[in-house]
Amino acid sequence: MSAADTILQASIWIGLFLLAAAFLLTVWRVVQGPTLPDRVVALDMLVGIVIGFIALIAIRTGFTLYVDIAIALGLVGFLATVAFARFILSSAGDEAAAAPVGTAAAETAPQPRSKPQAKSRSGPKAKGMSAPEKKSADAGRKAAKSKEGKAGRPSTGKASKPSTSKAGKSAKPERDA
Repeated sequence: MSAADTILQASIWIGLFLLAAAFLLTVWRVVQGPTLPDRVVALDMLVGIVIGFIALIAIRTGFTLYVDIAIALGLVGFLATVAFARFILSSAGDEAAAAPVGTAAAETAPQPRSKPQAKSRSGPKAKGMSAPEKKSADAGRKAAKSKEGKAGRPSTGKASKPSTSKAGKSAKPERDA
């Protein structure tokens, strides 16, 4: 054995010892907690440590297929961490909704996203509106629809006829800019 091989073997053993210590401390963090996000971070750390073990074993044995396994494990570990983070966000929103108002859980937890509400129609059966309010809402909606219809029509190139107002005076046609 040459000096380079001796140094390489010693480095591999030192690396394996340090990774084993890190693995044990990280497993302790997963078991001990104290919170769910701490456990998720520790699980992500375990994935990194296992990738380190696989890399050292690949160097020691010279079997390069282990590197591909380590890359695949890294991708799966990343996806698992993202899934755990989404789970934590959704469960934190549920806890905040269930917590009484004024408690620390209700104040610090992120609020869940609300779904966009559908546009309500203010027809004759709309609740909470008087008859004049309903009429003005209907008129506003009709005016908005007529403006949308004019803007969406292709121009024919012909000039529109001037419209007359109630007083009989002719008004200038509106031109779209």
